[in-house]
Amino acid sequence: MSDVRNKVKVGFFSFTEITDPREHRSYNEWHQLDHMPEQFPLDGIAFGQRWVSTPACRAARAASGELLAPIHYVTLYLITEPVERTLDEFMQLGRDLYAVGRFHHHRRAHLSGPFPVERTAVAPRVLVSAAAVPYRPNTGVYVAVGPAAAAPAASDALTAMLAAVPGSSFADPLGADPLGGGNPAGSGPDDTVQVPAVTPEPEMPSANGSDAAG
Repeated sequence: MSDVRNKVKVGFFSFTEITDPREHRSYNEWHQLDHMPEQFPLDGIAFGQRWVSTPACRAARAASGELLAPIHYVTLYLITEPVERTLDEFMQLGRDLYAVGRFHHHRRAHLSGPFPVERTAVAPRVLVSAAAVPYRPNTGVYVAVGPAAAAPAASDALTAMLAAVPGSSFADPLGADPLGGGNPAGSGPDDTVQVPAVTPEPEMPSANGSDAAG
């Protein structure tokens, strides 16, 4: 299934800090029940997901820095064609929601913007295509942010490392220079983002007539 064409062209990231520790619940309720659902009617929004960096995850970070140290959440929207129109409508929707008071006031995006898809890969033991992996349920992601010049070597090392991790499904769905537009707060022209996912590995049913239909 490795030859399945990936319809996703861009990933829009938001690395978000909650500025008041008492507001995590309200932020999650707002984002899950109000903000994220409003994005999906846009033509090019294929999928969206938000992950939390728990205190345990923060303590286990392999590297950090002034820009990313405060981050509590990472949100990713997968964008298909028409990319430019979708990004324009995505940003306009954000302004419209803010204007009518439908934005959370205790959040700060430290790194935000659209990144084109450079390549995708899937662990050999996983039956689905690399293009399908982002839509699988997952138990978490390992996010690497760094200069694009170092991305190829880092990508190969990360892929090799994750190939030995049970349940690890893919590496490098996104990574490249940020596209124009959006609000790439803190992102430079040479930033890249890599997001391998860790997903459950279910027992696969035997191939027979009753199991073959979707």
